[in-house]
Amino acid sequence: MITTASPKFAPEHLPEAARTSAKTHSQRTHSLFGVQIVSCGSYVPNNVVTNEDLQREYGFDPDWIVQRTGIRERRHAPKDQATSDLCVEAARKAIRAARVDPADIDMLVVGTFTPDFQCPSTACLVQEKLGINAPAFDVVAACSGFMYALVTAAQYVATGNSELALVIAGDCNSRIVNPNDQRTAPLFGDGAGAVLLARGEPHQGLLCYQMGADGSGGSLLDRPSGGSRNPIQAVDLEAGNHFLHMDGRNVFKWAVRVVADTIDLMLAKTGLDVHDISLYLLHQANFRIIDAAIDQLAIPRDKVALNLDRYGNTSGGSIPLILDEAFQAGKIHRGDILLMSGFGAGLTWGTALFRW
Repeated sequence: MITTASPKFAPEHLPEAARTSAKTHSQRTHSLFGVQIVSCGSYVPNNVVTNEDLQREYGFDPDWIVQRTGIRERRHAPKDQATSDLCVEAARKAIRAARVDPADIDMLVVGTFTPDFQCPSTACLVQEKLGINAPAFDVVAACSGFMYALVTAAQYVATGNSELALVIAGDCNSRIVNPNDQRTAPLFGDGAGAVLLARGEPHQGLLCYQMGADGSGGSLLDRPSGGSRNPIQAVDLEAGNHFLHMDGRNVFKWAVRVVADTIDLMLAKTGLDVHDISLYLLHQANFRIIDAAIDQLAIPRDKVALNLDRYGNTSGGSIPLILDEAFQAGKIHRGDILLMSGFGAGLTWGTALFRW
């Protein structure tokens, strides 16, 4: 590992299920220049669900939610909205911002782990709704979904096999969490974000990036039934096995480790200092995870973008959503170096230094 773990996060203090996810991971990184983000867009449902709303409906403790997560409210999609609808709205904003014809988009990648259906893919549904004539496919990497989708599409653009790629990430988390689970349900919200990628200047693009996975920690954050291994049966519905299950304590420990290590690796490989980064766009999972990681690396807090208090954990939509907010607020300019890092179920992570 690049950074020595503090004692309380040391592998020997984790249970066996989590200990394997604390193993040393590959330090392979790559670069991909000549790619630029030409526009971005985001969308969240109108329905605001506050901590007080959860208290009235389910008896949740609002103070506990804020103290443990930093979340005060989140958005939940109404019954007539699914993941593809959120993605379409975010994409339309990015398309309008770039002032391009959807017909010019020649690649569509969607990062989601809450698809409308098992098949067809959410990307195909989005393609039809936007009137795009291009290959379209989903990338499933949970909260790392945007980073995986971004790097995948960037390969096509950098090699000249795509001239204008649409990358979207979005999730309807409110559909897969158990509303009665007081430790998991309050964390998640619904939302989506999108970017358009095109060829850029030689100095633009991914200065350094790392994509990682550790399936040995898969059981820490999963949905036990609903796939080919365990199709949903009546007994699963009764037990709530179709809902998202999370070992919150050990996911927290793993997340702090992996975020600190992967950011440290990016900086070490490029020779950059924490102060050289214009803005840190970290997956908005939990304020305590972000705080622990940035404290460990001595990252200036005024360089860390946050919106978790208003939207909760929007999984794949998290990074593009906060990217769009930061850009609209005038916090991102040509030449800036952004650090984006996603991490979640799989276990997966994706971190990149991107020159705007």
